[in-house]
Amino acid sequence: MELNKVLYMYAATVALLLCSSANFIQSPSDVLGSVALQDPTPSAAHDFGAVVSDAPVAVMQPGSPADIARLLSALSSAGPDRRPKAAVAARGAGHSLHGQAQARGGIVVETRALPRLVEVVRRGDGDGDGDGGAAYADVGAGALWVEVLEECLRAGLAPRSWTDYLYLTVGGTLSNGGISGQAFKHGPQISNVLQLEVVTGTGEVVTCSPTQSPELFFAVLGGLGQFGIITRARIPLQLA
Repeated sequence: MELNKVLYMYAATVALLLCSSANFIQSPSDVLGSVALQDPTPSAAHDFGAVVSDAPVAVMQPGSPADIARLLSALSSAGPDRRPKAAVAARGAGHSLHGQAQARGGIVVETRALPRLVEVVRRGDGDGDGDGGAAYADVGAGALWVEVLEECLRAGLAPRSWTDYLYLTVGGTLSNGGISGQAFKHGPQISNVLQLEVVTGTGEVVTCSPTQSPELFFAVLGGLGQFGIITRARIPLQLA
């Protein structure tokens, strides 16, 4: 009799879980269709702070913003309650201090895998899009600031504000603030951005600026990745 009660409780628990609105990812290939995920790496569960260690269930190395868009679209449309299937965290160089680039039981997006092209437009070569012809660089979010600086110096230019430690990603510091030795003169890095390309939580790729989708633009800058994942940035330059 006691065994029957145990079996009944077990069956009831399983039925409750199957009927609940909770969503779980069991493996990298679980119900994500064409989204390509990989098994987690040890580095995806650690960061520079060495205080928190949360293992994800999968890692994405996106080849383009469209890959991230497919992932977030698949997760955001998980069910009728619109709850995502798993947490997603963007990871650049992994220099967060308290697990911000980790996703317990979720998916870590390694932004260093994105195209890291740095395209420099010199002063006077503006394309008529309202930037006044000022010099700027269009930069992939996975590029390190040292890569940006090296490419800009070839044209005799440099960002107005960059990090004291240059081996950090553009998307990572713009998601945090980017305060350094130049901040007293030009402000932090998040005050020196002309335009962003962002993948929102629903998988929409949006180009935003102070005049185009400004709410998203200012939310993402310093937003710790909670309002979208930065995939590209337009950075103003000055003479080096």
